[in-house]
Amino acid sequence: MIERQLQTAVNNIVKGCDTNGHSIFASKSSCVHFCRKRGIHPDPEIRIRDVQIPVVPDVRFLGVIFDRRLTFLPHMLQLRKRCEKSLNLLKVLSNTSWGVDRTSLLRVYQAIVLSRIDYGCIVYGSSCNSTLKKLDPVHHMALRICSGAFRTSPVQSLYVNCSQLPLDLRRMKLSLAYYFKILSVPSHPLQNVYMSTSMKRLYDARPSNIRPFMDRMKLLTSELDLPNVNIQQRNLFLFQPWNTTRFHYINHFANYSKSTVGPVVFQPVFASHRGQYSSYSTIYTDGSKRADYVGCGVVIEDIMPGYRLNTSCSVFTAEAVAIYRALQLIDSNRPRKYCIYTDSMSVLEALENYNDRCHPVVCKILDITSRL
Repeated sequence: MIERQLQTAVNNIVKGCDTNGHSIFASKSSCVHFCRKRGIHPDPEIRIRDVQIPVVPDVRFLGVIFDRRLTFLPHMLQLRKRCEKSLNLLKVLSNTSWGVDRTSLLRVYQAIVLSRIDYGCIVYGSSCNSTLKKLDPVHHMALRICSGAFRTSPVQSLYVNCSQLPLDLRRMKLSLAYYFKILSVPSHPLQNVYMSTSMKRLYDARPSNIRPFMDRMKLLTSELDLPNVNIQQRNLFLFQPWNTTRFHYINHFANYSKSTVGPVVFQPVFASHRGQYSSYSTIYTDGSKRADYVGCGVVIEDIMPGYRLNTSCSVFTAEAVAIYRALQLIDSNRPRKYCIYTDSMSVLEALENYNDRCHPVVCKILDITSRL
C-alpha cells in the first residue's frame, strides 16, 4: 500500500518535471528505506520510466547525511573527519614564535570548524549520546590549541578559559532558538505538530527512545522553567520589500563622548534642542533589567505608566517595548506633536537598519510610526 502511494507520488513528480521542461533519471536518483525493523524485509521498488531507483544505505540532503536507521552515525564520522583536517590550520597559526593570539585563534575556530558542527545540529541532535559525543574530542582539541593548554588540562577548565560552551549545551541553545522561532511564526508548518496522548504514554514507558523535535523542546522548556512564556508573534509580511518604512532619528550628542565630556556640556545642548522643539511635548522612555525583574517605563507629562516584562527578556526588549508603548500613547492622543527621548542607541540603530530578521517589537514600532 505504501509502496503504491510512493510510486504514484514519483509518477506525479516526473509528469510535472516533463511539463516544465525538466528531466529526472533513475540513474541519478537514489532511494533510502528509513526503517528500524529487525530481521530481513524487502526494500521498496520505486521506478522512474520503468527503471528502478537504486536503494542506498544513506543519502546526503542539504549537507546532512541521513542513514536508513536515522542514527546519523555516517554524518558524525564524516563531520569529525572534516573538522580534524581543519584543525591543521589552527596548529599552524598557533606557532609559539610568530603565531596569532588566543582571541584570533578562537575566531578562526568558530568560523571554519564550529560553524560546521553547528550546521544541522537541530536535525542530528536526535542521535543517541554515544554518537553525539564523537564530536567532543574535536571541540576539546581545538580549545587546547587555541588556549595553549596541556593535554592533561581538565575539560571544564578549557570551557571557562576560552569562554566556550560544551557542544551539548550549544546544541541545546541553538535548538531552543529554532524552537522559539517556530513558535513566533503563526503559519509555520511545525507550529502545532505534537505527539498524541497515546504516543506520549509509549515514550514515557520507553525513556531510551528519542522523542520528536517539538516534544523534546517542549519538555526542555518545562525543565528550564519556561513552559508559559508568551512568544512574540512575528509577521514576516508586515512590510512589502519595495515599501519598507524609513526611520530617522536626531542625535545632537553624536559628536560628544560620554567618557570625556561632563554633564555641564550636555545640558546646554539638550536645552538648545528643547528650545528648537518647544512646541512639542516630551516623552521619556527607559528600560531596566535585574536578576528577578525586567521592566520599562514611559513619562509623558503627568502620566507615568510602568510595564513589567518576563524575566527572560533582555534590556534591548525592555527599551524597545518602552518606545512602542510611548507610540501607542501618541496614537491615542491629539495633536500628535511629541518628542520621544530614549537612551537606547541599539534600538535606534535597529530601527534605522531594518531587515527581515529584525526584532518583532522593532517591527511593531516601524508599523505604528508608518501610520502616525
